[in-house]
Amino acid sequence: MTAAWGGVCCSSPPCIYVSLREATYSHGNIMSRRAYTVSVPGEEYWREADYMGIASGRDTDKVKDTGLTAVKSMLVDAPYVDEFPLVLECKVIEVVEIGLHTEFIGEILDVKADMDVLTDGAPDTQKIKPLLFGTGDRGYHTVGVRVGDAFTQRRPPAP
Repeated sequence: MTAAWGGVCCSSPPCIYVSLREATYSHGNIMSRRAYTVSVPGEEYWREADYMGIASGRDTDKVKDTGLTAVKSMLVDAPYVDEFPLVLECKVIEVVEIGLHTEFIGEILDVKADMDVLTDGAPDTQKIKPLLFGTGDRGYHTVGVRVGDAFTQRRPPAP
């Protein structure tokens, strides 16, 4: 699946969330398996990610259609995309109904990252070039240029 709504929601334990409509095929899969993976595509895979967000797994094998490779996780009952540079394997620890969407909060059990997207052993956003969905322009974007060091401003900047 391709999910537009998701992100980090806890640091201890490390958790991320995805929010899906109940009508989606993926919603049912996550509810029954109590697990999901997040395969983060780099910018070169925007077409495959877009297709996987439009097509339904009820009707077609989206991974096969795109020529990508599904790999069965060893830790959770969910596949991930082998070609994508960053993968997070998650077990569902909380399900929250929010209006039209269900928010699945997943504890990250494992992180897989290609060696070429690491800096000092950690995933590097500038190297991954993850896709971001812009709701305003309904377009795909990548992360911009790094503008500063986090957690360094102990007092307000001078006017």
